[in-house]
Amino acid sequence: MFSLIKPKKCALALLGSAILAFGLYNVHALSGVTEGGVLGMTLFLHHWVGLSPAVTGLVMNAICYLMGWKLLGKEFIAYSIVAGGGFSLFYAIVEQFDPLWPQLADHPLLAAVLGALFVGCGVGLSVRAGGAPGGDDALAMSISKLTHWDIQWAYLISDLVVLALSATYIDLSRLGCSLLTVILSGQIIGLVQRVGRREDTPVKAGAAVEEQL
Repeated sequence: MFSLIKPKKCALALLGSAILAFGLYNVHALSGVTEGGVLGMTLFLHHWVGLSPAVTGLVMNAICYLMGWKLLGKEFIAYSIVAGGGFSLFYAIVEQFDPLWPQLADHPLLAAVLGALFVGCGVGLSVRAGGAPGGDDALAMSISKLTHWDIQWAYLISDLVVLALSATYIDLSRLGCSLLTVILSGQIIGLVQRVGRREDTPVKAGAAVEEQL
């Protein structure tokens, strides 16, 4: 499986993971603004059912990656291991330092926009390389493959479903900022994946695995 991957794409996936880890630690972890997807669903189930996010997160991420493997192939799993492992490594590094912008805790709107930039650019680079740093990304890539939607719309719909469920227990002002960040990050992911490609080339989740950089 790993004999199929290319160093250039691995480097791109790792760069995306580093940007994502930096943004999640320095922005999302401080501001209380969250993404939708698997994280939001684990919090929803914990609030209403009492299931531990450690268990539900593991199960849901495994299902998302299994779906991605079935639909997108072995290269997807290989690049996802690189992206996901890189994210864990880079997050472990950045959390050794004090957050750069602790004042963001008092500015959720700014945090929503800044966080979307880091998530959008970081995930977008990893997806462009052909891998998914998290279960949310594997799910969006699989939805895009199945429906032939551009990937930003796959992200948006899956996140909106989770945020709608989260409205049953999350403060509306915080939910509004979370909605803003998922809309922006999804669009940025699509833009990063699309930029530099020929206009006549379909931009779908599976295309990044098949194309040369």
